[in-house]
Amino acid sequence: MPRSPTSQRLTDAAIGLFNERGYDETTVDDIAARAGVSRSTFFRYYRSKEEVIFPDHDALLAKVEARLRASTAGTAIVAICDAVRIVLAHYVEDAEVSLRRYRLVGRVPALRHREIASVARYQRLFREYVGDWLAGTPDAPLRAELMASSVVAAHNQVLRGWLRAGGSYDPFEPLDHALQYVIRTFRHLENMEGPREGEDQVVVAAFPRSASPDDVMDAIRAHLGSRQ
Repeated sequence: MPRSPTSQRLTDAAIGLFNERGYDETTVDDIAARAGVSRSTFFRYYRSKEEVIFPDHDALLAKVEARLRASTAGTAIVAICDAVRIVLAHYVEDAEVSLRRYRLVGRVPALRHREIASVARYQRLFREYVGDWLAGTPDAPLRAELMASSVVAAHNQVLRGWLRAGGSYDPFEPLDHALQYVIRTFRHLENMEGPREGEDQVVVAAFPRSASPDDVMDAIRAHLGSRQ
């Protein structure tokens, strides 16, 4: 979702003016004049001056929701991981603006509050879909909230690390690493519906890379034997 040339000029103008004059001292008219557009043109792109420097969260949320909507309870974990990567990719693709925004938000409370509100929208979306997938299972609302908050926390921790480093590395490997913790915690969601009568249950097991084949097989036999 790249910005249009006009949108990009408005963003550049806003960030420049916020840094030069301060956020409170900068008006919409100032931003429009710096970008070379009219006040009415500004409001065709943005609803307020703080919105100028943030991603188009409405469009990004729609993209995330489309990925979640295409999933089912059986592929919930994969869908959520894909959705988180969509969000991170948006920041990385617009890295210069993301880095300038990060430095600015740290100094302006109004922008920090706006950012916190935006994060809450993603967490709410994840919670709603996980809640639907878990419907009818024990503690569904609680588990949905826990998973949504864990996913958002993993993304935000990786994003902040990348921003603090000046965007100097590819953050997707650290994101995958962080999401592995979420996956290990919530892997049971892959079998949320439970086995139907007469069907075999599927056992998902995770072992360290250092485990030998004999160790893996012994552990599996012991587990299966304990469930007889």
